Amino acid sequence: MESGGRPSLGQFILLGASSVVTAVLYSVYRQKAQVAQELKGAKRIHLGEDLKSILSEAPGKCVPYAVIEGAVRSVKETLNSQFVENCKGVIQRLTLQEHKMVWNRTTHLWNDCSKIIHQRTNTVPFDLVPHEDSVDMAVRVLKPLDSQDLGLETVYEKFHPSIQSFTDVIGHYISGERPKGIQETEEMLKVGATLTGVGELVLDNNSVRLQPPKQGMQYYLSSQDFDSLLQRQESSVRLWKVLTLVFGFATCAALFFVLRKHYLQRQERLRLRQMEKEFQEHEAQLLSRAKPEDRESLKSACVMCLSNFKSCVFLECGHVCSCAECYRALPEPKKCPICRQEITRVIPLFNS
Repeated sequence: MESGGRPSLGQFILLGASSVVTAVLYSVYRQKAQVAQELKGAKRIHLGEDLKSILSEAPGKCVPYAVIEGAVRSVKETLNSQFVENCKGVIQRLTLQEHKMVWNRTTHLWNDCSKIIHQRTNTVPFDLVPHEDSVDMAVRVLKPLDSQDLGLETVYEKFHPSIQSFTDVIGHYISGERPKGIQETEEMLKVGATLTGVGELVLDNNSVRLQPPKQGMQYYLSSQDFDSLLQRQESSVRLWKVLTLVFGFATCAALFFVLRKHYLQRQERLRLRQMEKEFQEHEAQLLSRAKPEDRESLKSACVMCLSNFKSCVFLECGHVCSCAECYRALPEPKKCPICRQEITRVIPLFNS
């Protein structure tokens, strides 16, 4: 608190930052909760021979948010892995990631840092088909790269450490960056992998398509089954809810303590003013009752013992109200008996 009893700038910044963090966490929590609620409301449809009849009876031959599970099958050609033999897929992602150590000038520590320096994704058209070979049904998957949870499997991963000379090491220490190496990764959605699709299911010209929903809902192509996907979303909702409650409670607690401290300091100021007023009234009464020759000595008397003369100047408040003996008897931390401000130093007062 500042001397005027108002919250300090640091407290305003702390309360403001806590409020902003709580608001952001609450916004994320609401978004996660809405996504989980939409997933719960998605219609589960079996990938079987009656799929077309179900869609033909639906309004507009469309289910706006549907769940369907099946095996991945390429439409024409497939993608071959660049590193693994006999590994075929319909989506291939190649990534080069740089790893290095960066000197933190604040903590004076080396921190791990990584950055993707190159990434390329290749796709070919593919369908979702039933696991039973006897069922002749396929669902064409559109815009797979727009999905939130693309179930790619890492088929190859290798780390290439950087080779450094003594001069390079010295230069890296001076620059504050020490390269560790390059990590090469290949991920694929393999042919035959089980995939769970959540999106808009449409019957168009006797063919069935799974595509991103038009109502702003999330599009999923996950290697997990639907129950696991839903459980993961609900766990995320609970986590963000707990974080929101914790930061909300911390913000309320900080606000309560700031206001309480402000209230107590205000009450203390009122009490001191009342004490000072009573002291002045009492001093005026003593002066009015005293003999003329004693009034001057009463004005110079110590306010605590009323027997010795005032002989101390308290800083920083500047009050002259105590003798040296009463000052030494004050409890620690020593405070002025008039204004209750902490005494930083004392200057002796000599009466001539």
